[in-house]
Amino acid sequence: MKKFWLLLCLPAFIFGTQLEKWDLEPGVWQASLHRKDGADIVFNFEVKDSARKKLIYVLNANERLLVDDVKVQGDSVFIRMPFFDSEFRAAFSKAGRLEGNWIRHLADRDVSIPFSAAHNVKQRFTQHAPANGNVSGRWSTWFTAPGKSDSSYAIGEFKQQGNIVHGTFLTSTGDYRFLEGVVDGDTLKLSTFDGSHAYYFTALVKGNALENGVFYAGIGDGKENWTAVKDDKAVLPDETALASAKAGSGRLDFSFKDINGKKVSFKDKRFANKVVVITIMGSWCPNCMDETGFLADWYKENKARGVEVIGLAYERTTDFAKSQKSLQGFLKRFNVDYPVLITGVTVSDPERTEKTLPQITKIKAFPTTIFVDKKGNVREVHSGFSGPGTGEHYEHFKKEFNTLVDGLLAEKS
Repeated sequence: MKKFWLLLCLPAFIFGTQLEKWDLEPGVWQASLHRKDGADIVFNFEVKDSARKKLIYVLNANERLLVDDVKVQGDSVFIRMPFFDSEFRAAFSKAGRLEGNWIRHLADRDVSIPFSAAHNVKQRFTQHAPANGNVSGRWSTWFTAPGKSDSSYAIGEFKQQGNIVHGTFLTSTGDYRFLEGVVDGDTLKLSTFDGSHAYYFTALVKGNALENGVFYAGIGDGKENWTAVKDDKAVLPDETALASAKAGSGRLDFSFKDINGKKVSFKDKRFANKVVVITIMGSWCPNCMDETGFLADWYKENKARGVEVIGLAYERTTDFAKSQKSLQGFLKRFNVDYPVLITGVTVSDPERTEKTLPQITKIKAFPTTIFVDKKGNVREVHSGFSGPGTGEHYEHFKKEFNTLVDGLLAEKS
């Protein structure tokens, strides 16, 4: 018995092995999503210990995206993103790196890409040479898919300090959120990751032109070519031009279940004689995330003035329970207390507008925001959203939004 007790007390390394204790170390990590074509999508995240719990902040330019569902079990790490139904499953290597996969749960299948991360690596991209050019400013930009002749138009806006670049691309249907990167010699490199967007942009800096650009997107082999020229006067189409109320179509008339399964109708007494802001959105949509963050706070501050907000969710599935699950975390994160209704019509349905809002012309952007006056008439429809990653454009949006609502509130019912 005494010999057996001594064996229990001996350290594990006496027998040639050592019990390893793994931990997700606090500090900044450099992460990479490893595409098959070798164009890794790189981003950074910071780990913090808080009340005996691990927190992660995904870092993109000025954004710190909180991720609070983090579990370390033995040599494994499980990180569930707060939005967009995606997660990381990884394990520690002997060198202390994380290696595993980023997994996206789509409506009908899961897709994944290899992932790795190294601790205490603060840079996003390795700097090989001083910047040979400055990309600060406004750029007219054209994206073209391989084998296609048609291009889509965007406006790039960048600020460069030394080698470091922050910025975004603006489009008529939304923005590319927070991009961060470097000018390495004559090469611009930008990336972002938020649980849905996983983007990497590269191009050659040639004075007032960006040439031979490649835009790598997501888990698969998606990529586009792009070019840009500096253009301080570049403008996008009017945000009210993509969708509008149909002439003579009458007032909106819809009824869908909310997140708790309760039927809510636009004709309910709650909305009578009030200004109503309707946002067309989905839990899969990063720009909708940004708009929801704005609207949730704005509604709390303004609902006593006689204004209501309604969210109409177009998810990836017609299954109510699955859509409900996708939306719950999304709405909880922003503490949304206006009704968000599940339309039961998918975002990919070509008849999504006719089935839900036949009084409106085609919904071409997520989010799209509908402004309804006290008499129930649609007064304006705004497509897309300029989020906080767009800087001064976000401030301009907020000013215009408040001016429009204030004007509608001032009208007699």
